[in-house]
Amino acid sequence: MRIRRASSLRAHAAWLRDQVEAQADRWTLWTPVAFGAGCGAYFALMREPQAWVAWLLLGAAAALLLAAGRWAGPRPVVVALALTAFGLGGFAVAKLRTESVKAPVAVAGARPQPVEGWVVDVAAPGQGGQRLLIAPVRIGSWAPETTPIRVRVTLRPGTPVPAPGEGVRVLAILNPPPPPASPGAYDFARDAFFESVGGVGLALRPPEWWTPDTVAPWRLRLTMRVNAVRWALTRRIVETLGPESGGLAAAMTTGHEAFIPPEQVENLRVSGLAHIISISGLHMAIVGGFTFAAARLAVAAWPWLALRVSGKKVAALVGLAAVGGYLVLSGAPPPAERAAITAAVAFAAVLADRQAISLHALALAAMGVLLLQPEAVTEPGFQMSFAATAALVALAEGWPRPIREIEAPWWIRLPQAVVTWTAASLAVSFVAGLATGPFAIQHFNRVSTWGLLANLAVAPISTFLLMPALALGAALAPFGLGRIPLEAAGLAIELMNRIAAAAASAPMAQTLVPSAPAWTLAASFVGLLFVCLWRGRLRWAGLPLALSVLWAPRPATPDLWISADGAAVAVREGREAVLLRPDVKLFGAELWARRRGLTPLTSEAERDERFDCDRWSCAPGAGAPMRVSAAWNLRRPLKPGRLDALCGSAEVVILRNDFRPESCGAPLVLTGADFRAGGSAELWRRSDGSWRIAWSQDLRGRRPWTWGFDPRGR
Repeated sequence: MRIRRASSLRAHAAWLRDQVEAQADRWTLWTPVAFGAGCGAYFALMREPQAWVAWLLLGAAAALLLAAGRWAGPRPVVVALALTAFGLGGFAVAKLRTESVKAPVAVAGARPQPVEGWVVDVAAPGQGGQRLLIAPVRIGSWAPETTPIRVRVTLRPGTPVPAPGEGVRVLAILNPPPPPASPGAYDFARDAFFESVGGVGLALRPPEWWTPDTVAPWRLRLTMRVNAVRWALTRRIVETLGPESGGLAAAMTTGHEAFIPPEQVENLRVSGLAHIISISGLHMAIVGGFTFAAARLAVAAWPWLALRVSGKKVAALVGLAAVGGYLVLSGAPPPAERAAITAAVAFAAVLADRQAISLHALALAAMGVLLLQPEAVTEPGFQMSFAATAALVALAEGWPRPIREIEAPWWIRLPQAVVTWTAASLAVSFVAGLATGPFAIQHFNRVSTWGLLANLAVAPISTFLLMPALALGAALAPFGLGRIPLEAAGLAIELMNRIAAAAASAPMAQTLVPSAPAWTLAASFVGLLFVCLWRGRLRWAGLPLALSVLWAPRPATPDLWISADGAAVAVREGREAVLLRPDVKLFGAELWARRRGLTPLTSEAERDERFDCDRWSCAPGAGAPMRVSAAWNLRRPLKPGRLDALCGSAEVVILRNDFRPESCGAPLVLTGADFRAGGSAELWRRSDGSWRIAWSQDLRGRRPWTWGFDPRGR
């Protein structure tokens, strides 16, 4: 018995050794993973490290790489040294990137200020309306060292939108970029920090045209000129196709989402087609691939040229130029930059006589992105894009190569091609959806029931008609010849909208899934990469880890949510969330509700069945799920006796201002001072009647994007 057991152990050890030895040429694939882990470790810190730490870690990384290159020790130890060096390098690069973009941030609670500056771009509209990205020259009486580099201002509905490059003067209330909608939720202020947006606000009046008394820096002038061309092309596309089709066509061409009807956006989200809006890997792949194929065909059709040059390399250069042009035309948002880097690596591989689509090329692209934008590791777009690409490249490696018959008649080859293309499309959509599913659930909490079918139906439309027609129309539009291709693109968009509407209106179109614990996101990413990068059967050991977002137990659902400024409150009732102010902070309330798997009740009639509300306050009524009162008056006093009624009828009293009456006998009273210190909050009611509170600031730590930049260096 002992001999048999020992023999079995030796067999398992030999199998495991064979599995490890099969990775001899794949260890370099893990270098961007280690680098990204270092970046992620930096962004997970609760306190900001000193700048000297980055230089110290860079020196340590260089020493480890030198030791790994010269030491002839066991290979696993050498690999461990190299990966550790890349991890330390990722941490250091992320810190240096933060230091390079650090800039002033607006102070919360400031009075309305006149903002004078240049319109850099027309940003994507928010729930409040159209938004302008402005490079301020002056903001009221603010000192130059406290003036943000960029501010984003929301215009009132119906206000004319200035074009990029124009000087404007607008009276606005500016605040710091918004913190997370709830504790542990996505931090939009971090994105704004790395985009140099130091303030967001609301325009109180329509912007006035203003003549600057200074000259903008040359880089800003160049950016505004490019954005002016993009805005003019956007308006031309919308005028040609109308807002129903033109808004989406413009968004896919220039990145401007200002003209997309809201119902279209919602249909695309519910149907799982929202990725069409954002210019990213799909768009770059179609434009680059279509241009590459067209250029290669053109070279092959000219025999004199085909005999003298490499058609494949000429097509790669043309494709590289097309990707660069599309990047400029789209405004170079971070997802488009990442996609352009990936495409550039693929075309460079063709020029160097290497395999264009491979895991090594993907690893090189990921490293390039992280070196330029280490903050990308925190962004859903980067996580989903590279997860899907890694899964698809791994699928391509394992896809069986069919044997092609010689001299087979067309009526045999055609059905075979249809079957092969259909099977490949199904496999690609299924694998991409499976790879991005955990991240979509964790970040967006939506599962589109008919998303796979909708994407299968839209894929040939966008690949063979929509994107080529948009590319041709955009290229010919300055010469007045773009109408016909743009109308062809409009037809494709109409078909796509019909598919999206059908999928969105189908039974059980989407399912809300609450977010899993934070650790599951990193675990899913590591597990997915292990499945994709490891060679051999052992790769499937990473599958349970890759699906950890799906099986991990969900935390207890909060009973109460309060926005970061105390202006909005939601109370849980079963699997629904009752909003006390349905018309205020709706985006944040819906974001919180989805994250917890709740359906928000956004009508005042449903609220009034449970709470007694007026313009400035709410008190629990007979049907209230729990005794919660709220008052959001900042300066105006409540009606006589109203505050006493709020305090006397509730367990939790939420006051947006700082006034806390001594006579208020409620067990828990939260005021504006609490929200300024803690941000948004979630509350759980314990069995003994007490309350547990989680504050968003406690989870964000003290980082440059959480507390702002002090020009005095404190």
